[in-house]
Amino acid sequence: MVKPTVISTFAGCGGSSLGYQMAGFKELLAIEWDDNAVETFKLNFPDVPVYHGDIAKLTGKECMELAGIKKGTLDVLDGSPPCQGFSTAGKRKFNDPRNSLFMEFARLLEELQPKVFVMENVTGMIKGVMKQAYLTIIKTLRECRYQAKGQVMNAMYYNVPQSRERVIIIGVREDLGIEPSHPKPHTKPIAANKVIKDAVVDDCGNPKGILMKRMKQVKPGSNLGKIDKKGSYFNYVRYPIGKPCMTIQKSVSFGGISIWHPTEERNLSIGEIKRIASFPDNYQMIGDYKTKIARIGNSVPPNLMKAIAEHIKTNILEVIL
Repeated sequence: MVKPTVISTFAGCGGSSLGYQMAGFKELLAIEWDDNAVETFKLNFPDVPVYHGDIAKLTGKECMELAGIKKGTLDVLDGSPPCQGFSTAGKRKFNDPRNSLFMEFARLLEELQPKVFVMENVTGMIKGVMKQAYLTIIKTLRECRYQAKGQVMNAMYYNVPQSRERVIIIGVREDLGIEPSHPKPHTKPIAANKVIKDAVVDDCGNPKGILMKRMKQVKPGSNLGKIDKKGSYFNYVRYPIGKPCMTIQKSVSFGGISIWHPTEERNLSIGEIKRIASFPDNYQMIGDYKTKIARIGNSVPPNLMKAIAEHIKTNILEVIL
């Protein structure tokens, strides 16, 4: 049986790619510019060709040549353009240059004309002033001759022990006559503490002794800011027992959001965080604690993408065939 095909833009370390692989897809090309992300990706997907460079400099013709396809034959074009400009954790500037990277995705979409596209981004893009940006994105994607529909999906309902909401936009080429749709929730929320019970405790980021002493006062599900007299340190949290973990962000490190073990005086280890993000234990990461966290925090949880890919395969691609 011929496997459906996918090209991944803004591929990162391969979270989405792993999800497509688990769903039975064949990845023809990954596009990524970050050195560490590319090195990590290649370690875990040695057989997938990688375009290591600026997506703005990759033409549609060159992309198709690298992937060995012709216009209109690709099944899925996937992409998670950098989202810092939309994120509620940042200043959310409409004019942030990082917000324009979705135009590079739209350009390749127009030039490749795949049957389906999947675009993932943060929920900040549909809130408040940024909703105009979302409407612009949807309009731009539809102008590429696609029916497009966005929906907020929380990874904790798709076998990921982490509460992580993302906007998932799915589009189907107009000539195929199929309405885009999203998978319904698959599972009930999973308690993160059960998932990490026997995980490898490797790199924990080496927190300072004084911080370890203060974190002893913090109960699971709470943060240091609630007991700090100055009202600081809200970014030092213990994840709750019996519930999914809070969102693993790019900056789960000192100075960012630091997620601590529910009962021990330390940060979550990389081995534990991989499980919370639904990466397998043998998934290889490169670099220091902060760098590894950045890779995981920027990734789409593999199990979430697996659910999306399986839905597309069954409800769109197999219907077309």
